[in-house]
Amino acid sequence: MDIQTIMVVGAGQMGAGIAQVHAQSGYYVYLHDVKETQVEKGLERVKKNLTRQTEKGRLTNEEKSEILSRIVPSTELENASKADLAVEAIVENMDVKKKVFKELDECAPPHAILATNTSSLPITEIAAETSRPSQVIGMHFMNPVPVMKLVEIIRGLETSDKVFDAVKQTAESLHKTPVEVNDFPGFVSNRILMPMINEAIYTVYEGVSSPEDIDQVMKLGMNHPMGPLTLADFIGLDTCLYIMETLHDGFGDDKYRPCPLLRKYVKAGWIGKKVGRGFYNYNE
Repeated sequence: MDIQTIMVVGAGQMGAGIAQVHAQSGYYVYLHDVKETQVEKGLERVKKNLTRQTEKGRLTNEEKSEILSRIVPSTELENASKADLAVEAIVENMDVKKKVFKELDECAPPHAILATNTSSLPITEIAAETSRPSQVIGMHFMNPVPVMKLVEIIRGLETSDKVFDAVKQTAESLHKTPVEVNDFPGFVSNRILMPMINEAIYTVYEGVSSPEDIDQVMKLGMNHPMGPLTLADFIGLDTCLYIMETLHDGFGDDKYRPCPLLRKYVKAGWIGKKVGRGFYNYNE
């Protein structure tokens, strides 16, 4: 299967990163969002990343310009009609994703693969919204996309071997390391990571230690580059809560029960670095 043109649906931090790495690897990319301002923000994020690489001598100005020329802004989902692969990178909400996949299925050409960057939701359930479940797959990039090497590739119940192989080869062409994962809640990465973050939140909730000291223990004692509470703020506490709820609902096991303090912070709007307040105050 020859993949040359990509549509990335969602121009946020993840979507912009996914668009960037594809354009850097020679693909023609449509960066799509419903609002033109969001697309502009996504493109600006890509430009800043590429400028940093240029300043560090990893890219020439000519290469930077060539990469940017391969990214086309889009506010019309009908542009999916030109794509060989569509990668959805929108909010981690099943109802919203189902709606987008139903629309993508109607717009994309018959041969196109529809991939989701979901970090926890069932691929099979998303695929059921389309007329091409054998061509729906999970393609879970890690944040920040231009830096992190891992891509979890998740098969739905009907995902064909041909589609899996094509997506694996595409990930490899981006200089990423694809890992095959079956369709279980949270896949591998978040099934392991989120309960650790949730447990760190419980240690704050129960007064065991402060966020700063908990992060220090995990950095100095376990050699983690970032403490779990700093990481939670970076991911977004709303996203962490949604993934924990997905794990709890999917497995029906109370070991995945979200900490009440996590719920409290999300209800308060303290959802992390993106709003300036989470377990740490970023406005100080």
